[in-house]
Amino acid sequence: MGDFNAKVGTDNTGYEDIMGRRGLSERNENGERFANLCAFNKLVIGGTIFPHKRIHKTTWTSPDHTTQNQIDHICINKTFRRTIEDVRIKRGADIASDHHLPVAKMKLKLKKHWTMGRTISQKFNTAFLQDTNKLNKFKIVLSNKFQAFHDLLNGEGTTVESNWKGIKEAIT
Repeated sequence: MGDFNAKVGTDNTGYEDIMGRRGLSERNENGERFANLCAFNKLVIGGTIFPHKRIHKTTWTSPDHTTQNQIDHICINKTFRRTIEDVRIKRGADIASDHHLPVAKMKLKLKKHWTMGRTISQKFNTAFLQDTNKLNKFKIVLSNKFQAFHDLLNGEGTTVESNWKGIKEAIT
């Protein structure tokens, strides 16, 4: 996350669950806000977890090369914390900015989830059809619905709209 100008620093007191102790410099006011935002949304600040040389942590260097800050961060949901293998800065990335590009190496373990593409079939209670009276009533209702479809298809001079209305009425 950029444009916060948030320096989170090395002191993770009170924020042990969202950041490590491998940040750069001291925490500023925006860094405190950013840490609170991450804590509230259960995010982990990835650039503070892994040990690297200072040059691989610095995301911004002043034009006179005297000031170096880590103000761009990669955040990830706490549940996916173990998927991050490394976070470092790529200084040679051509991104047309005075900032350097933070890059995270991740390893995802996806579970196989096989679906057949069908919806769950509805189960019908056919036990009541053993009663002959109910069976005859069901046959009559079913034949009436099919007769309605048959009448719609054989009707001449009908429009698509009237056919659709008839089909809709026959179904419902």
